[in-house]
Amino acid sequence: MRTRLAAQLLHRPPGLGAGDIVRHLLAVQAQDVPSARLAFRARSATVTVADVEAAWQAREIVRVWGPRGTLHFVHADDLPWLLALTARRTGALRRLAEEGVTGDDLLGLIEGALAGQGPLTKAELEKRLKGRAAGQGIVHLVALAASYGLAVLGPLRGGKPTYVHAADWLGAPIAFEQDRGRALAELGVRYRRAHADATPEDLAAWSGLSLGDARAAWADAPPYDPVDERVVRLAPSFDEYLLGWKSRDAILDPEHARKVFPGGGILRPVVLVDGLIRGTWGRKGNAVTVAPFDDDLPGLQREIDDVARFLR
Repeated sequence: MRTRLAAQLLHRPPGLGAGDIVRHLLAVQAQDVPSARLAFRARSATVTVADVEAAWQAREIVRVWGPRGTLHFVHADDLPWLLALTARRTGALRRLAEEGVTGDDLLGLIEGALAGQGPLTKAELEKRLKGRAAGQGIVHLVALAASYGLAVLGPLRGGKPTYVHAADWLGAPIAFEQDRGRALAELGVRYRRAHADATPEDLAAWSGLSLGDARAAWADAPPYDPVDERVVRLAPSFDEYLLGWKSRDAILDPEHARKVFPGGGILRPVVLVDGLIRGTWGRKGNAVTVAPFDDDLPGLQREIDDVARFLR
């Protein structure tokens, strides 16, 4: 597990900014932005919430529908080739039909509603759509535009997500890489760089691509220098360390699996000790509470105090 810790930057190598972390990990799951911020903290002793927000505002990292159709932070430089592989147009159209949003003008409809407006909340978009969509139908319309490189998510406003035309936010629509073989080759190299001991099956599960594509993308693993010091981290829900591989069996004793994955799509934040899940944790405001699986967790209080400082 010590090589996996190193590949995932959980030993906190110095000098990394928010953009560096995203670039190395390839994507940071971000359907829950507060949890995503904590993923940065777990990998850097110096990155702050303000640093993450600054990288987002500077368009260095961008919140998009990425691997598996799930919201992630992706480095702006990686958008063209990664989204070319992971964009899900048929999925967006299916969800729109389920929401009763139909027509042959849907792409033009949402592009026209977004263009030139800057980031808009769902409520603001609903007004501009003039009854054509409501609720989740609006989100799936944006996802359809995103699957063509025309939309991304802007920063939160009042805790709510915003949606923005890619040209308004990034200066131009995202021009997807047309050479699929080149994109797959980049995926294989970059995924393996951040995922020690992974297999093509892991890559397929992480990316949402077929196993055939994952095998085509597969590349030689880079050398890893295992972490030689004790590492204690409070990792957030949906952290890449938990979701970057198909199975968690190597890092989580089956005896405690239900404590981490209680069902209903819930994934609890976890206590990592030398790469193994040794407990769960939670927060209320800035207060951090930990539920260890056992009592032998030296260094845990220092990590709790660090998370509390980050949250403040």
